[in-house]
Amino acid sequence: MDGRDLVRSMKTVGSVGVAQGLRTVRAAWRRRRADAAGLPPRGAERARVPGPLREVEPGPGGGVLRFDRSELRVLVAVNGAVFWGWDGAGPEPSYALAGRCPEPDPRAVLEPDKDGGWRVVAERATVAVSRHGAVEVRTPGGVVLRRELPPRWWEPVDGGPARWTQRAEVAADARFFGLGGRSAGPRLRDGTYRLWNTGPGLPFAAAEDASSASSITMPVQLVVADAGTHLVFHDSTWDGTVALREGEEGAGSGHDRPGRSVLRMDGGPLRCWVTVGTPARVLLAWASLTGAPALPPAWALGHHHALWDSGDEQDLRRVVAGHQERDLPLDAVHLGIGHGAARQVFTVDEERFPKLPVLAEELRREGVRLVSAVEPAVRAAPGNLVYDGGGRGDVFVRDAAGTVVRGVGRPGDVVFPDFTHARARGWWGGLYEERLGQGFTGFWHDLDEPTSFAAFGESTLPRSARHALEGRGGDHREAHNVYALCMARAGYEGLRVLAPDERPFVLSRSGWAGLQRYGGAWSGATGWPGLRASLARVLGLGLCGVPFSGPDVGGSEGDPSPELYLRWLQLATYLPLFRTHAGPRGGHREPWEFGPEVLEHARVALVERRRLLPYSVTLAHLARRTGAPCARPLWWSTPEDRMLRDCEDAFLLGDCLLVTPVLGAGVDRRAVRLPRGRWYDVATERAYEGPAQVLVDAPSARIPVFARAGAVIPVLGADGGPELEVWAPARGRTGGGLVVPDAGDGWVEPEIERYVSRWEGRRVVVEREGEDGLSEPSCPVRVRGLAERPAQM
Repeated sequence: MDGRDLVRSMKTVGSVGVAQGLRTVRAAWRRRRADAAGLPPRGAERARVPGPLREVEPGPGGGVLRFDRSELRVLVAVNGAVFWGWDGAGPEPSYALAGRCPEPDPRAVLEPDKDGGWRVVAERATVAVSRHGAVEVRTPGGVVLRRELPPRWWEPVDGGPARWTQRAEVAADARFFGLGGRSAGPRLRDGTYRLWNTGPGLPFAAAEDASSASSITMPVQLVVADAGTHLVFHDSTWDGTVALREGEEGAGSGHDRPGRSVLRMDGGPLRCWVTVGTPARVLLAWASLTGAPALPPAWALGHHHALWDSGDEQDLRRVVAGHQERDLPLDAVHLGIGHGAARQVFTVDEERFPKLPVLAEELRREGVRLVSAVEPAVRAAPGNLVYDGGGRGDVFVRDAAGTVVRGVGRPGDVVFPDFTHARARGWWGGLYEERLGQGFTGFWHDLDEPTSFAAFGESTLPRSARHALEGRGGDHREAHNVYALCMARAGYEGLRVLAPDERPFVLSRSGWAGLQRYGGAWSGATGWPGLRASLARVLGLGLCGVPFSGPDVGGSEGDPSPELYLRWLQLATYLPLFRTHAGPRGGHREPWEFGPEVLEHARVALVERRRLLPYSVTLAHLARRTGAPCARPLWWSTPEDRMLRDCEDAFLLGDCLLVTPVLGAGVDRRAVRLPRGRWYDVATERAYEGPAQVLVDAPSARIPVFARAGAVIPVLGADGGPELEVWAPARGRTGGGLVVPDAGDGWVEPEIERYVSRWEGRRVVVEREGEDGLSEPSCPVRVRGLAERPAQM
């Protein structure tokens, strides 16, 4: 235990109570002692580089290049993605991939390149390997998008996993995005980013900086430059860091300084996937590799409210009645971990919730679902049915000596299931039956890094803890980052069996590449910095393939001011997941607690969320089919626009809406950068022509939102039925939109409806495109923006 951990432990003692704090300190000592005994000491190391190229063996989709001290396998898959792996590493096994590796592209062949190197030419990219092991990714026109220098390994002389470093260069104008849900973003500035999932720790404003970690980290970089966009994924689950430095273009006769990425990993295979193309093509290929996003039920796209750990049936009824009495839409209530009996995982406290199944059914008839928080920590006490059942099944994480590892969590002394074992996942997935029987229809995974609030963000499992890793065997150094991913898989697959006719709703706080296969993500933050970070995290996760995520409105800690709460709520109205959160330790933080003015403005935002539900459902279906995020950066359709690449305080909701939240205190006007085309302020219907930067009003009642000219947006009409909201296209142009009608739940794949809007004389006509030509829309149409009042710029 080093000095930094000791200082944090002392802070913990003061913040969570002496007894719990001392247990945390003892647990930290136990982890250090276990690692000292269970992990081999890292002694002398020898450095290694590939060396000169010796021979080449072509194969399907690429081939193998053998160097003096390593070999490189290159493969182009049929979906256009490119793989390479050093030291014989192949695409499998991998927790990121959805099933097996795609088949190789038979058209891609390994052929000689200049200066003694070799290359593989694919439809969307060329991969060239130099005779010393540098790997270049080029566009079909030959422009270099990325150059990875020959890697370097540091191997223990006495054996063991090797550390490795991979340096790369990108274009001088390139911008970095991704790496999971980062608070410092969505554009990732110069800095070092850790690749190790951590939970809540130090206060948000002090801890969340460029060098801090996140609860969802992924070695996924999306790099956008004038020459093209590419996504690179280094498939290693071990602890590591990525140091990024943006490039600089030379002025006059000066030379360009390329952007740099330095990836340092403590172990694991050195293997990589790259996809190239437009952002939409890149995310489509990424989704084909890592899996289509899970489709949430329609109610999950509405308004959620989360209660803190304490509380009872009376609190639950108070929250629901408070929303109903004030005409505030509410679709789900989340019960925190504290609703369990005696801190058990799946048993509901019947003293506080004596007739929960009856209440849940009553609420469901009123359109409100219940979501249950679940943590992986199982109280280690005989008589705990989950603990006793797991012990009989031998599903808990053990140490090198075969003893079940104990940690400290909210229930006290706890043990953890090994979700990297299929038997443990099957057992855990079956446990959700109890909560379904209590009337819950969704699940919220908390502290799944795994960690606890009392453990200041560090893992409660020692790094020497042993895991099955699907039969391969290994320790927590390799399993930590995918622990929550495997827990999400256990929950999702269990729910598919227990409730086969319903789409599972699973939220995770932590995760890894491929999390979207099983559900979405949520995050907590505090203060005005947390508000800005909320947007950064949602956009960052979307660019890493996780389209469904959102923050706790108002923050998970602290007491937000009425202004901060309202601005946070207005932003979250347009994010994929919309969840307000009660105050800590039972505090009330519903909209009516902030005064009548906030309540009235909050009602407007909540009603707008409900009105846009058909559009949200459409975006969720499109994300499942294409991998495109629901919330997108402004440069999504025009990545070559440098001004848009640097815009971080606005986003696109699908193709139709541009949302510009207020992210600072005391703001009532803000600058908005508009992409090319005509945009309507949805509040005033005033038209603006882009590309341009405009100054617009941002009163406390609303945030500026713009609709693209010609957009066809499915909404709920005044009578609650479906309606098409159409924004008039510019004269001489056409518009359109997609609509995916949905039954609300189930597995029927609805047909995508395509609509086109155009001027016909003095009126705007909207028609549906089909195999038999154009036809009338299937629901009422309301045209907006007919006044055509272009604003004075």
